[in-house]
Amino acid sequence: MELNKFSKVLIANRGEIAVRIIRACRELGIKTVAVYSKADEHSLHAKLADESICIGPAESKKSYLNIPAIIAAAEISGADAIHPGYGFLSENAGFAEICQKCDFTFIGPTPEQMRQLGEKVAARDVARRAGLPFLPGSKSAIESVDEAKITAKEIGFPVILKASGGGGGRGMKIVHKEDDLENAYLTCRQEASAAFGNSEVYLEKYLENPRHVEIQIIADHHGNVVHVGERDCSVQRRHQKVIEEAPCNLLTEVDREKIGGYAIALAQQVGYHGAGTVEFLMDDNKNVYFMEMNTRIQVEHPVTEEVSGIDLVRTQILVAMGHKLPFSQADVKIKGHAIECRINAEDPTSFAPWPGHITAYSCPGGYGVRVDGFVYHGYTVVPFYDSMLTKLIVYGDTREIALKRMESALKEFIVDGIRTNIPFHLKVLSHPEFINGTHSTRFLEKAGFVKPSH
Repeated sequence: MELNKFSKVLIANRGEIAVRIIRACRELGIKTVAVYSKADEHSLHAKLADESICIGPAESKKSYLNIPAIIAAAEISGADAIHPGYGFLSENAGFAEICQKCDFTFIGPTPEQMRQLGEKVAARDVARRAGLPFLPGSKSAIESVDEAKITAKEIGFPVILKASGGGGGRGMKIVHKEDDLENAYLTCRQEASAAFGNSEVYLEKYLENPRHVEIQIIADHHGNVVHVGERDCSVQRRHQKVIEEAPCNLLTEVDREKIGGYAIALAQQVGYHGAGTVEFLMDDNKNVYFMEMNTRIQVEHPVTEEVSGIDLVRTQILVAMGHKLPFSQADVKIKGHAIECRINAEDPTSFAPWPGHITAYSCPGGYGVRVDGFVYHGYTVVPFYDSMLTKLIVYGDTREIALKRMESALKEFIVDGIRTNIPFHLKVLSHPEFINGTHSTRFLEKAGFVKPSH
């Protein structure tokens, strides 16, 4: 691949990830173009970029998901690359294809790699060829209720139905007995079609109390693939991550290399390049089972940056420009412990979104404290998008130090005028099961923080 340097990158996203990408581009001497909806006119990403272009009204379909408007903004601004961030169009192979056809570099994998790994049924096929371990389940999409019943009987209840095109914790149905399977199957297909435009679902054995462990990988165009350790994302509400850590307190260096090897093998199977995350479920015996791959940068990437000293977004951009990875697997050293709390504009008890005007805002600081966000004093949180305002990340030499540092930082955080989930995070951090690191993905339910999901 010809080595080049981007002169200008358009960021097809909003919020904190757009700000994060702007900062990385600045360090590389690359100009940036922010796109924004009318509702985001005063958002920080629109203020910080070198240029800002309005691409439509508040509704995502008419702005951040509006491919013609985004491409037009790239053409008008003279951008030569497009960074999709996470969410929105970040895993849309069709969008990546259009970027290519219009001579814009898509900062991510190829459309074909996204299709092979982004859709869960296709990804499971690739993972099998790469030798990754699986939970018992269907090898392809389940085509009928009868097939679902036969497969469920073979592997035993409980089972979980998953949408092939799902993501972000959506498109899942847990089934504990056969009587509930037909309704769950039909509902899952219907919801999958409506949400993802793909009604394919598959079925696998449901682990009752797993840990959610994911491996960060980064690969260049020259065949180099490196993993940057694991993250533990077991604190979840309705299958959506709330608190993330790196590394996982249960894994040894030997465990890390074994699971990291699985992630590298999957990437190599399709010649992957760019940043990506391979997600696994882990049982009580530290056996891991492939779940899915996210072909983009993740919300929780900062905890990996903190324990590895590697700027993942900067590296992602360098790789897209054709550079070789500036480090090898032997160079990656995981040191200390990092924790991330997602600070959302929501009621800390009901979790209902809570948009509104921020009348006072002050971020915590001090050694080992990082805040990635996009709001400020006087900003009005709009009701049209995800409720996450900032990510509070702390680093410590040990998990115990990181826990204390996070508690202190949360107490120092001031966000007045709206409600946030800061009180919720403080309660979770003080729970003995979380302090001891013995929690699973069902921790919040079992501890009574949230109602059980079905």
